[in-house]
Amino acid sequence: MNAIHRLFILLNSVKPFNQVKSLFVLSLFSIVLISCKSSPDQTAAAPPPPVLPVSQIHESTETTFIEYPAAIQGAVDIDVRPQVSGYLQKVLVNEGAYVSAGQTLFKINENPYREALNNAKASLHAAEAAILNAQLEVDKLTPLVQNKVVSEFQLKTAKTAYKIAQANAEQARASVASAQINLGYTNVKATVSGYIGRIPKKQGSLVAPTDQEALTQLSDIHEVHVYFSLAENDFNSFNANYPGKSPADRIKHLPAVELLLSDNTTYPIKGKIDMIDGQFDKNTGAITLRASFPNASGTLRSGNTGKLRLGLKHDDAILIPQSATVEMQDKVFVFALNKGNKVSKMPITVIGKSGNNYLVKDGVKSGDQIVLSGLDRLQEGQVITPEQASDKAASLK
Repeated sequence: MNAIHRLFILLNSVKPFNQVKSLFVLSLFSIVLISCKSSPDQTAAAPPPPVLPVSQIHESTETTFIEYPAAIQGAVDIDVRPQVSGYLQKVLVNEGAYVSAGQTLFKINENPYREALNNAKASLHAAEAAILNAQLEVDKLTPLVQNKVVSEFQLKTAKTAYKIAQANAEQARASVASAQINLGYTNVKATVSGYIGRIPKKQGSLVAPTDQEALTQLSDIHEVHVYFSLAENDFNSFNANYPGKSPADRIKHLPAVELLLSDNTTYPIKGKIDMIDGQFDKNTGAITLRASFPNASGTLRSGNTGKLRLGLKHDDAILIPQSATVEMQDKVFVFALNKGNKVSKMPITVIGKSGNNYLVKDGVKSGDQIVLSGLDRLQEGQVITPEQASDKAASLK
């Protein structure tokens, strides 16, 4: 019995040992599995540097353009107004029609003015008859005075009456001329060739020179004037950039300008700046300039709006594509390629645009290389694999 009891105790002591041993073996096996699983991640190779296109910057002669809001007017824009009062008897043109200089546009009732002319002519005839009568009196008294039949005083009185009759005749002739002019004013004619505007007053309307509203507007648009304004700083820059000792001399050397219409299309004919205002507008602080454009086709009309594009030539200019820049906090940056193919973010100063390129004043120089694309993935000091761009626009030529 004692032997059996000791064997039972021995078996119970071996069982916990086996459990510990089994637990130890399982733990060791798990560690080996984890080590084997994590080994490939620890030994993985680092990713290669990104391949990005780069280009070398070159200097060139470029022209930049500045656009200014502009208002278009015809070479002659006038209000057609009556010069005499009366009823509008006939309207002889249509709205929007082209008319020639001297063509009758409106007819005002002429009857009162024709009667006034007839009355003036009658007064002239009476004055001319009075001259004859006065001349007869002088002729009658002259020999009588010579023979001392009548006094010389009577002859002087007759001569004075003759001069008065002549003056009355001249006044009558002036009245006739005035009446003829007023009669002519009943035919309202075009003073220049051009296009008729709207006609607010119709046949039968009473018109007068004092009317606030004109009969119509007439625009001569064979040539148009495009007016635009420069602020004081822009005008100072304008004077500095374009040669000339005086405004008139500067105008002679100004390049041709372009006109952008309201739909952003370019007017096919270039114009020329031909006027600089003599003073700044006190209300706006701007000065007005004028450019003239031929308009034989009549494409442009008075009242049109658009933009005037003024070009400025830059020698030894540095151009950088806008797509090769990034903007941060109102500053423009490029990524320049340094030694070891490392990139650095460089701020640049933009002074204008030429197409899709920025015109750069400083920050980079000719010969520098910049990254053209993929900028959103770059960081300061990052190493890249440069790929020289072959595209003409990308090479900045």
